[in-house]
Amino acid sequence: MPIADTNQSPEPSFFSAQLPARTKASDIDLDGGNVAYWSYEPVHVTAETRTILVVHGFRGDHHGLLRIADQLPGMWIIMPDLPGFGSSEAFSSGVHSVEHYVEFISDFMLALRLGPDTVLLGHSFGSIVASHFVAAHPLAVSPLILINPIAAPALEGPKGIMTRLAVLYYQLSARLPRRIGLALLRSPLIVRIMSVTMAKTKDEQLLRFIHGQHHAYFSAFANRESLLESFRASVSGNVAEVAAQLTLPVLLVAGEKDEIATLPDQHRLAALLPDATLEVIPGVGHLIHYETPGPAAGFIRRFLKDHPA
Repeated sequence: MPIADTNQSPEPSFFSAQLPARTKASDIDLDGGNVAYWSYEPVHVTAETRTILVVHGFRGDHHGLLRIADQLPGMWIIMPDLPGFGSSEAFSSGVHSVEHYVEFISDFMLALRLGPDTVLLGHSFGSIVASHFVAAHPLAVSPLILINPIAAPALEGPKGIMTRLAVLYYQLSARLPRRIGLALLRSPLIVRIMSVTMAKTKDEQLLRFIHGQHHAYFSAFANRESLLESFRASVSGNVAEVAAQLTLPVLLVAGEKDEIATLPDQHRLAALLPDATLEVIPGVGHLIHYETPGPAAGFIRRFLKDHPA
């Protein structure tokens, strides 16, 4: 009988032991559909404790931002699954557009009685929704935090060709027979290619964790139609188009090696914003929330300390 290797290092945990005790799962009916959301209570309430409403990226859900929430134990964090993703139902009527998601954020905040001292945080596609929400409701939140923000039009520039190919992929998947279309969208091979392309870490254990997260949650969407609509929204909007209207303090957290939201675009966006702070994390791309949550959380804490409620 083989003897277990007691000297073998255990797989690292990428979450703290205190996270489960902070977590509360809830749901609410909005606009005819059920929305799932998670609240993370602060370990200790202090004068610096803030409520942060988090908007996740395209094809993700609240799980993607968990490592950042875990790194902010002094904050009260609320993370919904956007309609059409994760455990939330798709919109019962209307298109899954940036404008509709902006309405959702407004309705969600009203339902949870989140006031103007709420901090709004958006990642990737969530940065588009969050920035357009602030442009439409300038006094509803303060300040604004954007992680890997979509700073420029996705259909323009060097990445425009790849974006158009992605559009064709989602259009084809929506038009094929349902079983074949869903198999194409949820193909483990395609999900792995997306995951490998975005990840920049050389840490093998962290890579396994990232790929596992994408395989577990990247295909949790309501239906092909809502996914196609959301993808069109994600590539048709950007933060720069409303930058002049974002007069509140804005924190941009960018990845040095981000190929989706490139660093030159982040510098151009920062120059357009009336009150911007740009922080760049070296060696990471579009997965700051998975690869470098500690530095990102550090920038967030410092920014909120500089801009108290």
